[in-house]
Amino acid sequence: MTSPAEPAQPRPAGDGPAGAVRPPTASYRLQLQPAFTLRDAAAAVPYLAALGVSHLHLSPLLEATAGSTHGYDTVDHGRVSEQLGGEGALRELAAEAGRHGLRLIADLVPNHMAVPVPEQLNQPLWHVLRDGPDSPYARWFDIDWAAQPGPVDAPERGRLLLPLLGDRLGAVLGELTVDGEVLRYHDHVFPLRPGTERLALPELLERQWYRLAWWRLARTELNYRRFFTVNDLIALRVEVPEVFEATHGTLLRLHAEGVLDGFRIDHPDGLADPRGYLRRLADATGGAYTVVEKILTGDEELPTDWPCAGTTGYDALRRIDGVLTDHAGAGRLTVAYQRFLDGSDTPGAGAGQPCADPHPAAVAGQRGRAQLTAERGELAAEVDRLVRLAERICAAEPELADHAPWELREALHRILTAYPVYRPYVRPGEPAPEIAAEHLRAALEQQRVPAGGPAAGTLELVGALTLGRLGSSPAKDEFCVRFAQTASAVAAKGVEDTAFYRFNALTALNEVGGEPSRPGVAPAEFHAWCEHVERHWPHTMTALSTHDTKRSADARARLAVLAEQPQFWADEAAAWTTAAGPCPDRNCAWLLWQTMVAAWPLSPERLVAALLKAAREAKQQTSWTAPDPAFEQALADYARGVYANPGLLPRIEGLVRAIAPYARANTLGGALLHLTVPGVPDLYQGSEEPLYTLVDPDNRAPVDLGALAVRLTDSPSGRLTGPDGPGGDLAREKLHLTTTALHLRRERPLGAYRPLGAHGPAAGHLLAFRRGAGVITAVTRLPYGLEQSGGWLDSTLDLPAGAGPWTDRLTGREFDPGPVPLAELLDHYPTALLTRPQEHA
Repeated sequence: MTSPAEPAQPRPAGDGPAGAVRPPTASYRLQLQPAFTLRDAAAAVPYLAALGVSHLHLSPLLEATAGSTHGYDTVDHGRVSEQLGGEGALRELAAEAGRHGLRLIADLVPNHMAVPVPEQLNQPLWHVLRDGPDSPYARWFDIDWAAQPGPVDAPERGRLLLPLLGDRLGAVLGELTVDGEVLRYHDHVFPLRPGTERLALPELLERQWYRLAWWRLARTELNYRRFFTVNDLIALRVEVPEVFEATHGTLLRLHAEGVLDGFRIDHPDGLADPRGYLRRLADATGGAYTVVEKILTGDEELPTDWPCAGTTGYDALRRIDGVLTDHAGAGRLTVAYQRFLDGSDTPGAGAGQPCADPHPAAVAGQRGRAQLTAERGELAAEVDRLVRLAERICAAEPELADHAPWELREALHRILTAYPVYRPYVRPGEPAPEIAAEHLRAALEQQRVPAGGPAAGTLELVGALTLGRLGSSPAKDEFCVRFAQTASAVAAKGVEDTAFYRFNALTALNEVGGEPSRPGVAPAEFHAWCEHVERHWPHTMTALSTHDTKRSADARARLAVLAEQPQFWADEAAAWTTAAGPCPDRNCAWLLWQTMVAAWPLSPERLVAALLKAAREAKQQTSWTAPDPAFEQALADYARGVYANPGLLPRIEGLVRAIAPYARANTLGGALLHLTVPGVPDLYQGSEEPLYTLVDPDNRAPVDLGALAVRLTDSPSGRLTGPDGPGGDLAREKLHLTTTALHLRRERPLGAYRPLGAHGPAAGHLLAFRRGAGVITAVTRLPYGLEQSGGWLDSTLDLPAGAGPWTDRLTGREFDPGPVPLAELLDHYPTALLTRPQEHA
């Protein structure tokens, strides 16, 4: 199941002797798709070089399903996508990038491939469908052959369930046709087992190595691991050396030839052995710059024995957003939200009440996990696979006997529901890390076994199996690995893709890796995190907007203002709901209003698409697998009706304008923090100017980089003030700030991180730090509260002494060392980026 245990090895250092990997100074993520190809990316290289990044960060490059807008549905590892322009276009992009001093980072997808339509597009899977477990590709895919009876002539060998029929088999038999050596079902094409093509249809179906089934059977009978709950993404066993080599060969060759410089690893939590995988990749690339899309929960840390530079940056997103969010106000907003849902939202009510304990967001997360792992939940098949393994383990050893299947299942359900992080990193053959044991203890401590529930002994047995503490055997080792993979799917789908669509108090908090039950980050906590990153992961990526964020950074910056005005927002939401007329669901109404504020101005089509996706993911009134057309139509009609209401749109636009000065401070402050904290900032396409996008596919649309290039040629003074004076053109301001900070990163190392404190009555509204002796970042936090308390008054920031003055790179103004009034320092921008010449630093 896994490769032999390996001794711990240190990760490669980011800075080192000649020949060591040189990390990026900053990267720029491009979403490649048929509407934005590799040749389009090449045309944008001069602009991106002028912007100031060092690397282009490309979405997956290998051949994917036709028309894919994301590339994670790979069908052929042997070639660069022809839809994107093919390997020739990639080489042209690399050459053009090289001429401008840029390099390429590629998104790498090791966990899964597509189950495409037609199926022959995935040739390895096609061979498995035709030849079953005898196929040389059978080891590629994570299939539990024993879970489904095999063909009638080999029932003990198993077969693959393909849940893709529109109805039960008997109802669609007439839609299946034999065409030579293939079986057709609408656009689907399946290979026939050799020698069966002349059989009558019922017997022919019984002889295949696959079982065609109604799509609704997937949640309880599926016998291949998938990406979360996506049936058309089948998991790979990349821990098998030959599979690693076959699926990585093209990208490794391109790296060896200098076309690619580094890699982003998609979903490492789906892998059987993330550490072993990263070591194999590091060996194959000589330690290329590599970051992993690892979601860290709470205070969880990336395993230090992973040979990578760090994460893709969701941990930074949570801290940067958090330090700009009012913790107490977010709590009051939660109270107001709950009163709104109850219909008890009289103006001004509940403003000072404390939030419930346990926090309703945490409760929603537990319920989301529990529903997924229930007997008929969306991940029931994955839990049942673990139950079968546990039964086999118990049957093999008398001292483990007599744990009933229902008890094993209930114990797994309880542990997976309460597990506090994505997954443990236990490797068969090695002692379990202490942190994994702590997480298991935390899960078990939440359990109160009711009468008739699983005995404590069964919970303890299952817990010991998750940690590999009952010895080693093929079944025990597999259980250990499978539990970890299942736990990550439960966390992702139960919390981020269920609870985060149900609990909508402040939707800016509901991002990947977010913790809406712990809103806000204190400045001291923020500084401690930055210092930790600098010590341990100095070249980790940092991110604010990605192809997976539910709302872009600037949309969240607007919403953060609402946490400073919770009762005002609650009163507005109640008034708007009344004005819009009877709504199909008050939770959806609250979400609708926050969506309009976050993404204003937006079309009815964008709004309806985001609301329907949220409602389906929440799985309360409707869902992807059990849609309620009447509810969905009512929700869409309610949303569209807002645009036909002559009194509502001006009021919504008025609120957006009213909070714009505070949202501007959050936008520019977040951007400057992103660009100057420890780590490598990864900019999402278009985010150098204000970007107000919603959940995918809204956030994956191509960006007009040509228009951005034109605006970048504006004079620095024009970018500074815009046509309407300071603050009059946020797009110019953000572009100016972004390119200024990026060029600073490119011209000099930023140096050691040291917090700086302000003095005076408004000191708590400034977040400041030094990078080395010659760079200072200062940003405004909680700007509405700052204004309400009278502004900066006589608050000051002490600029360190030394040779020469400090220059604000954003305004060109100089400041002498010593105390500088914040009202003077931040009178043009709510942020400052101060530098001294390097010889004076």
